[in-house]
Parts: sequence; C-alpha cells; structure tokens
Amino acid sequence: MAISVNKVILVGNLGKDPELRSTPQGKSVCTFSIATSERYLDKASNEWKDATEWHNVVLWERLAEYWAQRLKKGSKAYIEGSLRHRSYEKDGVTRYTTEVLGREVVSMEKVEGGSSYSGGSSSGGYSGGYGGSANVTSSSPAPTKSYDPPSPDYDSEVSDDDEVPF
Repeated sequence: MAISVNKVILVGNLGKDPELRSTPQGKSVCTFSIATSERYLDKASNEWKDATEWHNVVLWERLAEYWAQRLKKGSKAYIEGSLRHRSYEKDGVTRYTTEVLGREVVSMEKVEGGSSYSGGSSSGGYSGGYGGSANVTSSSPAPTKSYDPPSPDYDSEVSDDDEVPF
C-alpha cells in the first residue's frame, strides 16, 4: 500500500466574516474564504507583482462554533487541514468546488495588552503559530475533542461567488 498525504497549511486574511449555519441533522458548519498572496518577479516588466489566491475553508461542529465567534473579515489566521473536492447542482447545472476542511485554526491577531496569540485546535495537539514561538493563549478554551468530520450535506446551499477559471 502506498503512503499518501493530504495536508494544507494556509496563513492569510479572511475575505469576509465567517458564516455559521446548521445542517438539517443539527451539525454546525462554519464557512469563510481566506486570501493568501505570493510575490513574484514579472520577467517581462522586471517588476515585482503580487498574486492573490482565495481558498474556501469549512469548519465543523465545536470548531465551527468556536471560530465563528472569534474571526472576522480581515483577521489573519493560520489554517491547517486537508483538501476536499465535491460537486453539487444549482439551477440544473453541476458545479465543482474545492474546499479546505480545517482541523487546526490559530488566530494570528495580537491579543490586547501583549504579543500573545489566540489559538485553537480540534485535535488538542499542536496549536502554536507556524514556525514561530508565540505564546498561545485564549480567554476560553478551544475545542479539544477528537475530530471526525461528518458526511457533508451536499444538497445544502453553497456559495458559488467565484467562477472556476477553466
């Protein structure tokens, strides 16, 4: 059996406030988009340019409830998770989307009165910043339950603000 890895790490800013909903089965789901930017040298103009990518993030259950209250548009966050591809129908047209199923979230915003960061994990494990030595604190404990994502309800409403460019 071959070994495979499906792991995504993003550090970026939220494009809008998180949206918290409940599935028909009563499970909480939080969705938001996060922007990451990469700087590159345009060889034609010999100028530095920024390329921004938008990523759709999905959090489930206690992790969704916790971070829906703490993140907002513009918040800088560390997201660790895995990629999920799915399809759904809207107006008789099959659409495809790629999402990051978040398993670890850390707010990269400074806490008032200090240089600490607020972190939270669904696994109870690593909850610090990526490669840094930030002191992780929070006014209320982050969810620590072992994470087993529910089967998504693909028939529920899905935002399709971004058209796939190909």
